[in-house]
Amino acid sequence: MRATIMYRAGDVRVENVPDARIVEPTDAVVAVSRACICGSDLWPYKSMEPSATGRRMGHEAIGVVADVGRDVRTMKRGAVVVMPFAFSDGTCVFCREGLQTSCVRGGFFGFAENEGGQSEALRIPYADGTLFVLPVGKDDAQMPSLLTLSDVMGTGHHAALAAKVGPGKSVAVVGDGAVGLCGVIAARRLGAEQIVMLGRHADRIALAREFGATDIVSERGEAAIARVRELTHGEGVHSVLECVGLADSMATAIGIARPGGAVGRVGVPQEETMAGSQPAFYQNITVSGGPAPVRAYIDELLPDVLEGKIEPGRVFDRVVGLDQVPEGYRAMDERKSIKVMIEV
Repeated sequence: MRATIMYRAGDVRVENVPDARIVEPTDAVVAVSRACICGSDLWPYKSMEPSATGRRMGHEAIGVVADVGRDVRTMKRGAVVVMPFAFSDGTCVFCREGLQTSCVRGGFFGFAENEGGQSEALRIPYADGTLFVLPVGKDDAQMPSLLTLSDVMGTGHHAALAAKVGPGKSVAVVGDGAVGLCGVIAARRLGAEQIVMLGRHADRIALAREFGATDIVSERGEAAIARVRELTHGEGVHSVLECVGLADSMATAIGIARPGGAVGRVGVPQEETMAGSQPAFYQNITVSGGPAPVRAYIDELLPDVLEGKIEPGRVFDRVVGLDQVPEGYRAMDERKSIKVMIEV
C-alpha cells in the first residue's frame, strides 16, 4: 500500500509500505477515503532533521473499517468512521473525564512510530475508544465538514471552551488558518457577540466574515494590540483563541485580553517558555488549552454538521489525490491554500 513519508524538511514522498494489519486484538484497520494536511504538519516540513527511515504523516482521516481485532465490540467491517488525531483506549481515568489526548495508553497518529492518515490504510489502536462511527455513507456530500471533526473543528471548539467563550462576550482569534477559522465558527456557535479575526490574507478574511467574524485586524504586534483595544473601548476582549503557536502570537493574545479574561491556546508551541507570562499574571488572565480531545466533542458537533448549521468543510480550498500530496504541502507552505483535502 502507499503512504506519505517525510524524510527531512521539504522532502515529502508517497511510497510503498507494508500493508496495514491487525497487531493487537483491540485494533482495527481503516481503508482511508479522505485525509488532509494540517497546519501543524508544516512545522516539520520547515524544520525536520534528515531521517533515514522517515516519518509517516497525517493525523486526520475518514474511511471504512476494513478489518477488526477479535476484541473490538462497537463496530464492524464496512462501518464509515472518523479518526480523531489521537488514539485512546476510552477506559482510562482521563478518557472517562473527556480528555482522550491524555490517555495513559494513547498517542498521536503520524507521530513517532505511529502510522499516519495520509495513506491508503492504517492500523487504529484501541478502535473502540478511538474511532467514531458516522451515520452516513462514505461518499456523503458533507464529507469535507465531517472530516474536520477529526481535528480542526474540534480544536477550534476546544480553544473557544478554554477561552471561556459564551453569550454576549467579545472574542479575538489569533491565526487565520483552518483552526482559527473553525474557532470563528465555534465562537459564533457559543453565542459570542463580537468576534475579531486577526489575519491579513484576503481569502481567509472573506471566509472568516462568512463564518461570523464581526471585525478584522490586519496589523501585527503592538499595532494589532492597539487596534483590538480600540475596537473594545480600550478594554480588550473577554476571550482569545491562540491558534498559531509562536511567541509573538502568544504575546499578542495576552496583550489583547482584558483583565480577568482568558486565552485558549491550541497552536502547537514552538518554544518551551510562554511569552506574556508576566502580563498574564498581573492582569489575572487565565491561560488554558492544549491538544484538543476532539473525540469528546464529536457527539456535540456532529448534529450541527449533519443539519448544515455549521460548514467547517469550507476551509478546504484544494483537493489532491494521494500521489499529489507533496504538491499539497507546497501549496499550504506557500500560503496558496488554506487546507488541502486528500481523496484516496
